[in-house]
Amino acid sequence: MTLWCAPSMTDAVVLAEMEAGDYAATVGGDYTGLAQAYALVEEPGHGAEVFSLMRDSDLAADAYLDRFFDTGDERQGEIDSQ
Repeated sequence: MTLWCAPSMTDAVVLAEMEAGDYAATVGGDYTGLAQAYALVEEPGHGAEVFSLMRDSDLAADAYLDRFFDTGDERQGEIDSQ
């Protein structure tokens, strides 16, 4: 997730797409062509919402998470529980 200061959502997406392509090339990946934007309501700070995704689904919570967010192919590190 990246944060872009831009005069419009369109401008922010253009900036994000350019960076995504450059980043994918740097790490040997492919940019899929999907960029999403979210307009911040307030200045970013502790606990500020910087992205929101809402989707309607008839799936139960566990099935929803498995389907869209926990497929087993994620690259995740250990969570530091300190």
